[in-house]
Amino acid sequence: MSIIETNKLNLWYGTFQALIDVNLAVAQNKITALIGPSGCGKSTLLRVFNRMNDLIEGVRLAGSVKVRGAEILGDGTDLIALRKKVGMVFQRPNPFPLSIYENVVYALRIHGIRDKQKLDAAAEKALSSVLLWDELKDNLGANALTLSLEQQQRLCIARLLAVTPEVVLMDEPCSTLDPLATMRIEELMIELKKRYSIVIVTHNMQQAARISDDCGYMLLGELVELGETKRIFTAPRDQRTEDYITGRFG
Repeated sequence: MSIIETNKLNLWYGTFQALIDVNLAVAQNKITALIGPSGCGKSTLLRVFNRMNDLIEGVRLAGSVKVRGAEILGDGTDLIALRKKVGMVFQRPNPFPLSIYENVVYALRIHGIRDKQKLDAAAEKALSSVLLWDELKDNLGANALTLSLEQQQRLCIARLLAVTPEVVLMDEPCSTLDPLATMRIEELMIELKKRYSIVIVTHNMQQAARISDDCGYMLLGELVELGETKRIFTAPRDQRTEDYITGRFG
Protein backbone atom coordinates (compact mmCIF):
# COMPACT_ATOMS: atom_id res chain seq x y z
CA MET A 1 0.00 0.00 0.00
CA SER A 2 1.33 3.45 -0.98
CA ILE A 3 1.24 6.34 1.47
CA ILE A 4 2.59 8.92 -1.04
CA GLU A 5 2.00 8.89 -4.80
CA THR A 6 3.12 11.35 -7.45
CA ASN A 7 1.85 11.49 -11.01
CA LYS A 8 3.62 13.46 -13.75
CA LEU A 9 5.12 15.75 -11.12
CA ASN A 10 7.06 18.69 -12.56
CA LEU A 11 8.77 21.50 -10.69
CA TRP A 12 10.52 24.65 -11.88
CA TYR A 13 12.77 27.10 -10.05
CA GLY A 14 12.08 30.12 -12.24
CA THR A 15 12.93 28.89 -15.76
CA PHE A 16 14.98 25.88 -14.58
CA GLN A 17 13.09 22.59 -14.51
CA ALA A 18 14.26 20.59 -11.48
CA LEU A 19 11.75 17.71 -11.63
CA ILE A 20 10.50 16.13 -14.86
CA ASP A 21 7.38 13.91 -14.98
CA VAL A 22 8.17 12.08 -11.74
CA ASN A 23 5.91 9.10 -11.06
CA LEU A 24 6.63 7.65 -7.62
CA ALA A 25 4.91 5.46 -5.04
CA VAL A 26 6.18 5.39 -1.44
CA ALA A 27 5.20 2.22 0.39
CA GLN A 28 3.80 2.33 3.90
CA ASN A 29 6.04 1.26 6.80
CA LYS A 30 9.07 0.93 4.59
CA ILE A 31 12.24 2.94 4.04
CA THR A 32 12.44 4.39 0.54
CA ALA A 33 15.86 5.79 -0.42
CA LEU A 34 16.45 8.35 -3.16
CA ILE A 35 19.95 8.20 -4.67
CA GLY A 36 21.70 9.99 -7.52
CA PRO A 37 24.42 12.57 -8.18
CA SER A 38 24.35 16.05 -6.65
CA GLY A 39 21.82 18.36 -8.27
CA CYS A 40 19.64 15.57 -9.67
CA GLY A 41 16.50 16.64 -7.79
CA LYS A 42 16.49 14.27 -4.79
CA SER A 43 16.11 16.89 -2.08
CA THR A 44 13.72 18.94 -4.22
CA LEU A 45 11.47 15.89 -4.56
CA LEU A 46 11.65 15.20 -0.83
CA ARG A 47 10.61 18.78 -0.03
CA VAL A 48 7.59 18.50 -2.32
CA PHE A 49 6.06 15.92 0.02
CA ASN A 50 5.44 18.50 2.75
CA ARG A 51 5.43 21.59 0.51
CA MET A 52 8.71 22.98 1.90
CA ASN A 53 9.52 24.28 -1.59
CA ASP A 54 6.71 26.81 -1.13
CA LEU A 55 9.19 28.81 0.95
CA ILE A 56 11.38 29.38 -2.13
CA GLU A 57 10.49 32.28 -4.42
CA GLY A 58 9.71 31.47 -8.04
CA VAL A 59 8.84 27.79 -7.53
CA ARG A 60 6.12 26.41 -9.79
CA LEU A 61 4.62 22.91 -9.78
CA ALA A 62 2.46 20.84 -12.09
CA GLY A 63 1.09 17.33 -11.76
CA SER A 64 -0.20 15.49 -8.72
CA VAL A 65 1.08 14.55 -5.26
CA LYS A 66 -1.21 12.57 -2.99
CA VAL A 67 -0.70 11.67 0.66
CA ARG A 68 -3.03 8.89 1.73
CA GLY A 69 -5.04 9.55 -1.43
CA ALA A 70 -5.55 13.27 -0.74
CA GLU A 71 -4.10 15.80 -3.20
CA ILE A 72 -1.66 18.18 -1.46
CA LEU A 73 -0.73 20.59 -4.26
CA GLY A 74 -3.97 22.57 -4.25
CA ASP A 75 -4.27 26.09 -2.83
CA GLY A 76 -6.67 24.82 -0.16
CA THR A 77 -4.14 22.48 1.45
CA ASP A 78 -3.69 23.07 5.19
CA LEU A 79 0.11 23.27 5.30
CA ILE A 80 0.31 23.11 9.10
CA ALA A 81 -1.72 19.90 9.11
CA LEU A 82 0.33 18.52 6.20
CA ARG A 83 3.66 19.21 7.92
CA LYS A 84 2.34 17.59 11.09
CA LYS A 85 1.52 14.48 9.08
CA VAL A 86 4.69 14.59 6.92
CA GLY A 87 7.63 15.76 9.02
CA MET A 88 11.23 16.42 8.03
CA VAL A 89 14.71 15.89 9.48
CA PHE A 90 17.51 17.88 7.88
CA GLN A 91 21.16 17.25 7.01
CA ARG A 92 22.51 19.13 9.95
CA PRO A 93 20.86 18.75 13.36
CA ASN A 94 18.92 21.94 14.08
CA PRO A 95 17.81 21.89 17.73
CA PHE A 96 16.41 25.14 19.07
CA PRO A 97 18.56 27.01 21.64
CA LEU A 98 16.19 25.82 24.35
CA SER A 99 16.18 23.00 26.88
CA ILE A 100 15.97 19.39 25.73
CA TYR A 101 12.43 19.22 27.11
CA GLU A 102 11.26 22.42 25.40
CA ASN A 103 12.70 21.21 22.08
CA VAL A 104 10.59 18.04 22.22
CA VAL A 105 7.32 19.73 23.23
CA TYR A 106 7.79 22.88 21.11
CA ALA A 107 5.45 21.85 18.29
CA LEU A 108 2.87 20.50 20.73
CA ARG A 109 2.71 23.92 22.40
CA ILE A 110 2.25 25.52 18.97
CA HIS A 111 -0.66 23.15 18.38
CA GLY A 112 -2.26 24.41 21.58
CA ILE A 113 -1.40 21.68 24.08
CA ARG A 114 -0.76 23.21 27.51
CA ASP A 115 -1.50 20.33 29.89
CA LYS A 116 1.78 19.50 31.65
CA GLN A 117 0.91 15.84 32.10
CA LYS A 118 0.27 15.47 28.37
CA LEU A 119 3.47 17.32 27.50
CA ASP A 120 5.50 15.23 29.95
CA ALA A 121 4.06 11.98 28.59
CA ALA A 122 4.70 13.05 24.99
CA ALA A 123 8.28 14.05 25.81
CA GLU A 124 9.00 10.72 27.47
CA LYS A 125 7.42 8.76 24.62
CA ALA A 126 9.26 10.69 21.90
CA LEU A 127 12.64 10.53 23.65
CA SER A 128 12.13 6.82 24.35
CA SER A 129 11.38 6.28 20.65
CA VAL A 130 14.84 7.59 19.73
CA LEU A 131 16.54 5.83 22.68
CA LEU A 132 17.39 9.06 24.50
CA TRP A 133 15.06 8.90 27.50
CA ASP A 134 17.24 6.83 29.84
CA GLU A 135 20.25 8.90 28.82
CA LEU A 136 18.68 12.33 29.31
CA LYS A 137 15.68 11.98 31.66
CA ASP A 138 17.59 13.47 34.61
CA ASN A 139 18.91 16.36 32.53
CA LEU A 140 15.91 17.58 30.53
CA GLY A 141 16.54 21.18 31.53
CA ALA A 142 19.96 21.25 29.87
CA ASN A 143 20.43 23.32 26.71
CA ALA A 144 19.99 21.09 23.66
CA LEU A 145 23.02 22.68 22.01
CA THR A 146 25.28 21.01 24.59
CA LEU A 147 24.44 17.53 23.23
CA SER A 148 26.68 15.62 20.84
CA LEU A 149 25.83 15.83 17.12
CA GLU A 150 24.31 12.34 17.21
CA GLN A 151 22.21 13.20 20.26
CA GLN A 152 21.11 16.44 18.58
CA GLN A 153 19.99 14.53 15.48
CA ARG A 154 18.10 12.03 17.64
CA LEU A 155 16.52 14.95 19.51
CA CYS A 156 15.39 16.50 16.21
CA ILE A 157 13.80 13.17 15.27
CA ALA A 158 12.12 13.02 18.71
CA ARG A 159 10.81 16.58 18.23
CA LEU A 160 9.23 15.40 14.99
CA LEU A 161 7.79 12.19 16.46
CA ALA A 162 6.17 14.13 19.33
CA VAL A 163 3.48 15.39 16.93
CA THR A 164 2.84 11.80 15.71
CA PRO A 165 3.50 12.11 11.96
CA GLU A 166 2.74 9.35 9.47
CA VAL A 167 5.72 10.00 7.21
CA VAL A 168 9.27 10.96 8.19
CA LEU A 169 11.39 12.66 5.51
CA MET A 170 15.15 12.56 6.06
CA ASP A 171 17.52 14.67 3.95
CA GLU A 172 21.06 13.26 4.37
CA PRO A 173 20.47 12.76 8.12
CA CYS A 174 23.91 11.21 8.71
CA SER A 175 26.07 13.51 6.57
CA THR A 176 27.58 15.32 9.58
CA LEU A 177 27.99 12.20 11.75
CA ASP A 178 30.92 9.87 12.26
CA PRO A 179 30.62 6.18 11.21
CA LEU A 180 29.59 4.93 14.66
CA ALA A 181 26.92 7.61 15.08
CA THR A 182 25.75 6.89 11.52
CA MET A 183 25.33 3.22 12.36
CA ARG A 184 23.24 4.09 15.42
CA ILE A 185 20.97 6.42 13.44
CA GLU A 186 20.56 3.73 10.77
CA GLU A 187 19.56 1.20 13.44
CA LEU A 188 17.07 3.75 14.76
CA MET A 189 15.54 4.22 11.29
CA ILE A 190 15.07 0.47 10.88
CA GLU A 191 13.28 0.40 14.23
CA LEU A 192 11.12 3.45 13.41
CA LYS A 193 9.78 2.02 10.16
CA LYS A 194 7.62 -0.32 12.23
CA ARG A 195 5.50 2.74 13.05
CA TYR A 196 6.32 5.26 10.33
CA SER A 197 6.95 5.43 6.59
CA ILE A 198 10.40 6.87 5.90
CA VAL A 199 11.84 8.54 2.80
CA ILE A 200 15.57 9.24 2.92
CA VAL A 201 17.81 11.16 0.54
CA THR A 202 21.37 9.87 0.67
CA HIS A 203 24.59 10.25 -1.31
CA ASN A 204 25.85 7.11 0.39
CA MET A 205 24.92 4.15 -1.78
CA GLN A 206 26.12 1.70 0.87
CA GLN A 207 23.70 3.31 3.30
CA ALA A 208 20.84 2.99 0.82
CA ALA A 209 21.73 -0.68 0.29
CA ARG A 210 21.93 -1.33 4.05
CA ILE A 211 18.74 0.25 5.30
CA SER A 212 16.20 0.81 2.52
CA ASP A 213 13.47 -1.50 1.31
CA ASP A 214 12.88 0.41 -1.93
CA CYS A 215 15.26 2.63 -3.84
CA GLY A 216 14.85 5.25 -6.56
CA TYR A 217 17.65 6.51 -8.80
CA MET A 218 17.34 10.12 -9.98
CA LEU A 219 19.24 11.85 -12.77
CA LEU A 220 18.80 15.39 -14.11
CA GLY A 221 15.35 15.75 -12.58
CA GLU A 222 14.02 12.39 -13.73
CA LEU A 223 13.21 9.38 -11.60
CA VAL A 224 15.03 6.89 -13.81
CA GLU A 225 14.11 3.76 -11.89
CA LEU A 226 12.33 2.78 -8.68
CA GLY A 227 12.10 -0.68 -7.20
CA GLU A 228 13.06 -3.08 -4.46
CA THR A 229 16.52 -2.07 -3.24
CA LYS A 230 18.03 -5.54 -3.70
CA ARG A 231 16.93 -5.61 -7.35
CA ILE A 232 18.05 -2.05 -8.05
CA PHE A 233 21.54 -2.86 -6.78
CA THR A 234 21.88 -6.31 -8.36
CA ALA A 235 19.76 -6.21 -11.52
CA PRO A 236 18.86 -2.62 -12.53
CA ARG A 237 16.65 -2.39 -15.61
CA ASP A 238 18.01 0.92 -16.89
CA GLN A 239 21.58 1.26 -18.14
CA ARG A 240 21.85 4.69 -16.49
CA THR A 241 21.12 3.13 -13.08
CA GLU A 242 23.73 0.44 -13.63
CA ASP A 243 26.31 3.02 -14.72
CA TYR A 244 25.76 4.99 -11.51
CA ILE A 245 25.76 2.00 -9.16
CA THR A 246 28.89 0.49 -10.71
CA GLY A 247 30.69 3.84 -10.54
CA ARG A 248 30.91 4.46 -14.29
CA PHE A 249 28.90 7.66 -13.82
CA GLY A 250 28.36 10.19 -11.03
